[in-house]
Amino acid sequence: MNNKIKDVKTLVETKFVGLYDVEYRNKQNEDRHWMVASRKNEDELKEVYLEEKEDKIDAVVIAAFHESENKLVLIKQFRVPINNYIYELPAGLVDNDESMESTVARELKEETGLDLLKINYVKSRQKVYLSPGMTDESVAFVYCTCEGELSNEFLEDDEDIESMLISKEEAKEILKSDEIIDIKSYLMLQMFASMGDTLFN
Repeated sequence: MNNKIKDVKTLVETKFVGLYDVEYRNKQNEDRHWMVASRKNEDELKEVYLEEKEDKIDAVVIAAFHESENKLVLIKQFRVPINNYIYELPAGLVDNDESMESTVARELKEETGLDLLKINYVKSRQKVYLSPGMTDESVAFVYCTCEGELSNEFLEDDEDIESMLISKEEAKEILKSDEIIDIKSYLMLQMFASMGDTLFN
């Protein structure tokens, strides 16, 4: 690999995200700058970029199947950057050194009221990147089954979320609609509309 990061400088740091000026040398041996958004602070980012420390996942994305209802779990959430509601999969940040399993169970409960039953480790992926052109944010993409009743009683104050259980036919209707859908839920809806519950086996 010819490209090499040389330095990291903070532009803005907040509680949940920072913006950094990353100086790197490109394949032509020319020094360049790239703005990177990260969940890490400057020291943590330097450890990953300059000292090759192992990068931990920032969050989990949950592809959940409600066993007794035979339906996909989906949420519709208000997102400030688009000033609108959008279809998404349940997801959330990892708290400190929390395990992937604990994060999945906690976020599924908080956003939907549902209880985690079982994680499919074969289909899940420990680390994937969401938008590597602008951020180093990585997530565990987790396939699982769940049970229980939908509820909004566990939502945080800033969360405006409607949770729902979607049948195979309803998934097809959402895909044909003009609704706003994020890329992860769009792909999951496509697969679920085609494969149904076999997607989670």
